Amino acid sequence: MDYITPKEVAGTMMSTALNKSLLPVKDLLIRGALSGALLAISVTLALMATTQTGLSLVGAFVFPVGFVIIVILGLELVTGSFALVPLAWFEGKISFKTMTSNLLWVFIGNLIGSILFATLFWAATTETGQLTQLGNIEKGLITIAEKKTLGYGLHGSAGLFSAFVKAILCNWMVCMGVVMSMTSKSTLGKILAAGIPIFIFFALGYEHAVVNMFVIPAGMMFGAKVSFSDWWLYNQLIVTAGNIVGGLLFTGMAIYYTYSKKDQISTSQN
Repeated sequence: MDYITPKEVAGTMMSTALNKSLLPVKDLLIRGALSGALLAISVTLALMATTQTGLSLVGAFVFPVGFVIIVILGLELVTGSFALVPLAWFEGKISFKTMTSNLLWVFIGNLIGSILFATLFWAATTETGQLTQLGNIEKGLITIAEKKTLGYGLHGSAGLFSAFVKAILCNWMVCMGVVMSMTSKSTLGKILAAGIPIFIFFALGYEHAVVNMFVIPAGMMFGAKVSFSDWWLYNQLIVTAGNIVGGLLFTGMAIYYTYSKKDQISTSQN
């Protein structure tokens, strides 16, 4: 059977966390950079679909393509790791230092890949700054970058709290996509299972730390009135914190600790 039960998935979650924690820094950086770039490409594709059709749901429908590539190739996305790697620490299987080092290097890798694609996209669309007429995608990136930073900053603590809550809701769904991909053995099954929650988060406009590693600096490159401190203080740091809470609490811990109990009644008896 292609389907893998939630109880089996709980075991896969822990083994995946342990495998991630054993990866050397080189692999974390390479796989992290590829993931950051793939999500950035997906955002660009989603913006193109939205501007061409005028329907944001169409953009949300195509956005998951990058995420499913990440899942199928076993690459490293820090938002997904937030739900898994800490579980190994909670269970005493890895040290706190190992956990934090793993998450930090994946975060850095995601950041490198996101900014690399942003730079390449800027160079390609403006002919390295020679063209000043911006297209709809580039204008959209400017609007998004300013909304995700200055928009929150304008409302002070209430704006930052809103970003934090949106980040919780976002990574609840993103990490659900990571876990859902473990419920199938087939490539097609993984694509469908992983893609559904990702469609939800993107369609609802929630805050994803790695997506923001692309859209905000890309918007800045195209002329958004956003400073480096605006990027990090009004969005990146608070969104990362929210992603940790959403992914770990509402998906990682919730799924693992309800299905990994030794006395758990089998699903056939429910």
